[in-house]
Amino acid sequence: MRRSIIGSAFVIALLIATLGAVPPAAAQPDLSNVEVKAQPVADGLWMLTGAGGNIGVCAGEDGVFLIDDQYAPLTEKIVAAIKTVSDQPVRFVFNTHWHGDHTGGNENLGKKGTLIIAHDNVRERMSHEQFLAAFNSKVPPSPQGALPVVTFNDTVTFHLNGFEIHAFHVAPAHTDGDSMVHFVNANVLHMGDTYFNGMYPFIDVSTGGSIEGVIAAVDVALAMIDDKTPVIPGHGPLSNRAELMAYRSMLAGVNKAVAKAIAEGKDRDATVAAKPTAPWDEKWGGGFIQPELMAGIVYDSLTKK
Repeated sequence: MRRSIIGSAFVIALLIATLGAVPPAAAQPDLSNVEVKAQPVADGLWMLTGAGGNIGVCAGEDGVFLIDDQYAPLTEKIVAAIKTVSDQPVRFVFNTHWHGDHTGGNENLGKKGTLIIAHDNVRERMSHEQFLAAFNSKVPPSPQGALPVVTFNDTVTFHLNGFEIHAFHVAPAHTDGDSMVHFVNANVLHMGDTYFNGMYPFIDVSTGGSIEGVIAAVDVALAMIDDKTPVIPGHGPLSNRAELMAYRSMLAGVNKAVAKAIAEGKDRDATVAAKPTAPWDEKWGGGFIQPELMAGIVYDSLTKK
C-alpha cells in the first residue's frame, strides 16, 4: 500500500508537469485532499511529504532553507507545514533538478521574496520546452518568475542556522541537472531524484538521465555517508545507508539484465517482453514506474546515441 500511495503522488506530479501551466479544468488533478506533513530528521531539519518530491527543511534563527517545493497548488499547505516548525520566513529554495514536482512552487515562493537556487542546467531546462519521451509528453517552459535566480556549475555552500550546507552537482543521472544537498555537520543527505526509496525510479533519458548515471550518483552518496546518516530520497520514506545499498543492488541487477538482452540482439519490444526486471518486481515494482516501463527506460538509456 505504501508504494502505491507514493506512486499515485508521483503520477499527480508528472501530470502537472506534462499538462502545462494552464491545463483544461477537466484534466487538472485534484489536490484538495493532499496533506503536507513535517517529519523530524535531525535537530533543525525536517522532511515534508505531500504529493511530488520530498522537501527538505532547515529552520533556525537565520530563516528557512528549503530543498525543492513540490508544485504550485500546494504552496500554501507547504508554508503552513513549515510554520509548525518555524516562524521564520523561507529565505532560500534549492531545486535538486528541473521537474515540476520539485520546482512547481518556485513562482509562488519567489513572489514571497524567496531566493531560488539550482544548477545551471535546471534553469536551462526550465527556460525551454522539454519533451519526456517516456510519457510522450511535452513540458512547456516555466514562467519567468519560477526560474532559479542564482545558478552554479559544480558546488555551492550555505552557512545557515549553524549548518554547513554543501550542495553539489553530480554527473547526469536522473537528469543532466541533478544535485544532492549534504548537511555536513548534521550528517544528513538529501539525494533528490537520484534515489527513489522502495520503488523503481523514473530516469529521464530525454533530458540527460541514464541508468549508469544513477548508479554512479548512488555510489557518490554511499561514499560520503555512514550507517547513522538519515537519507532523504526524492520519493519514498526517509531512508538510510542500508536501504540505499539495496537500491543500488537493484539498479545494477536491472542494468545487467537489460544489457544482456541487448547483447542477445533483442529490440526494445522483445527486451520488455522478456521481463528482465522480474527478479526485482515484487519488491520494487509497486510504484509509479511499472516493470515494463522500467525495462523500456533502461533499454532506452543503454541504447541512446
